[in-house]
Amino acid sequence: MIDRDLINRTLGAALRTGGEFAEVFVEDKRSSSAVLDDGRVEELTSGRNRGAGIRVVVGDTTGFAHTADLSAAGLAGAAEAAAAAARGGGGGVREVSVDRVDGSRPMPVRIPPEDVAKATKVDLLTMADAAARGEGSAISQVTARYGDSRRRILVANSDGLLAEDDQVRTMFSVSCVATGDTGLQTGRESTGRTIGFELFDEADVEDMARRAAGRALTKLGARPAPSGAMPVVVGPGGGGVLFHEACGHGLEADLVAKSASVFAGRVGEQVATALVTLIDDGTMAGEWGHFAIDDEGRPAGHNVLIRDGILTDYMWDHLRARKEGRRSSGNGRRQSYQHLPMVRMTNTFISNGSDDPADIVAGTERGVYVAQLGGGQVNTATGDFVFGMTEAYLIEHGEITEPIREGNLIGNGPDVLTRIDAVGNDFAMGSPGTCGKDGQGVPVGDGTPTLRVTSLTVGGTAA
Repeated sequence: MIDRDLINRTLGAALRTGGEFAEVFVEDKRSSSAVLDDGRVEELTSGRNRGAGIRVVVGDTTGFAHTADLSAAGLAGAAEAAAAAARGGGGGVREVSVDRVDGSRPMPVRIPPEDVAKATKVDLLTMADAAARGEGSAISQVTARYGDSRRRILVANSDGLLAEDDQVRTMFSVSCVATGDTGLQTGRESTGRTIGFELFDEADVEDMARRAAGRALTKLGARPAPSGAMPVVVGPGGGGVLFHEACGHGLEADLVAKSASVFAGRVGEQVATALVTLIDDGTMAGEWGHFAIDDEGRPAGHNVLIRDGILTDYMWDHLRARKEGRRSSGNGRRQSYQHLPMVRMTNTFISNGSDDPADIVAGTERGVYVAQLGGGQVNTATGDFVFGMTEAYLIEHGEITEPIREGNLIGNGPDVLTRIDAVGNDFAMGSPGTCGKDGQGVPVGDGTPTLRVTSLTVGGTAA
């Protein structure tokens, strides 16, 4: 993306005034999107974002500057600005020679999205709209979204590292609104992969639209959710966001270092039932949080965070790992070249157990079955959370019965881990997501098999 000699000179400029560590991150990202709402194409956009971020570290101080000017003068100016922010004055010259380091490559892209005509992408939207509306006259609104991106990055640093990655992502989603006696009810379905337009060889947008419409229509006849503490069975894939938010963030090393995590200082302790193994894995080919290298140039990792209920490790970026004299776990990520990297999840999930999902439901006399969770709020320092249930059903006498609506799950992440008494053998990843942290968003995935929590508070509206 830029000449190696220019990289070396830029790193040299960053270190000239006494920097201990310097890093150049170059990004060239192209993206396109289309939105159809109420039968009309409301958005059809494309864009490009290109530039470099330069980080210089002196002791515990980090200087950072970014520029859209990738010329020698532009990079030198940013390097000097970052160095000045980290430490003024000093002198001397430190020469750097970088060597290439490559992680495992992402899945090969068979159909680059940029080679596909916009009209073809819009056709997907209109097909989804027609399929959703065909499910019934109660479907009053359909919104379909298409998006793709190609993100090329280069990372070089004063330790001699030089690494590159080429990340292609494609996604599609359908949201439906149904109108009836109970008001407006919604249903949503989405898919996204780190692959090209061949996504639509495996994803049928019309089938997605029918499922989204079906969820909305089902909720028109749903009962209000019950209230109180009860067993909750979480279905495959749809509940992964609970563990991403309520547990995953607390296992990020930066929050641990700030004592802003309930898991701080607990490596080696039992933090969950022995049925629970929690993994963060950026190497999962094709998944939304997959990449070859993280945004500090480190290979993506398969990181077991909790094994058989025992906390084994945290997620690490390069600088925090360096202070501890260990390797990064490949979890240094940033939204763009305009941002500093921080510890972030990739694809976070609870791995398969051995229980039959049907037996888990049959063994639950009364409770709630959650097929899909929506957004929520989490306090990482305490683990307390609230999540909306976007698709849920009553469990009565060991059977899934009536759909319910207007309900939340309320609990504490670490406490939930100790209340899991069954884990199924039907693991699935959930919908693609964007994880927000300190104002930055990055693509992530999450997943679970069917599992049961012995007691969770359901916040419903039923008397």
